[in-house]
Amino acid sequence: MKAAAMRVYVPLTLSGLAEAYKEGQLGPTPLTAYAVTPALREWYVSDDIEELEYAALSRAAQASLRLLAVDPRAARRRVVVAVDVPDGQAVADPDRGLDQSALGEVRIKAAVPLAKAAAVHLDADDAEEDIAAAADALGAADLGDDDAQFIVDGAEDHELLWYATQEIPNLIE
Repeated sequence: MKAAAMRVYVPLTLSGLAEAYKEGQLGPTPLTAYAVTPALREWYVSDDIEELEYAALSRAAQASLRLLAVDPRAARRRVVVAVDVPDGQAVADPDRGLDQSALGEVRIKAAVPLAKAAAVHLDADDAEEDIAAAADALGAADLGDDDAQFIVDGAEDHELLWYATQEIPNLIE
């Protein structure tokens, strides 16, 4: 009998993906990821699991953008790794359940072998200019600047592309 698993979306940068590939695992722990949590279900108001999974992926993409904002050397492409972890390994903080910025956020208690990853989601090359602008504008947007928020929202116009895990070596070159 197969143990139940939860699909989580781990936000990274390309350099973070390269490090995970080198180490063979996603870590260090605790690792922040995004998943279909009760709070995300309530916020999104949908029973369609594909829509909910997409919402969790989108939250992870936003978190990846935040990682880019604090690492000016990282390539300006959002990266999200989808991985299935055993139930109970990814836990939402009940105290942050109603916090808009924490919707779908979970903590993973143990390092996750990269071999367990289901897929990698990554911005296309042509998104780099908009992603760079969004990363640069993020601080001002957080402070309430509407023009900066418009730029940050523009990052969401770019869909993340799907890649098989076997393609990771080509992605990090």
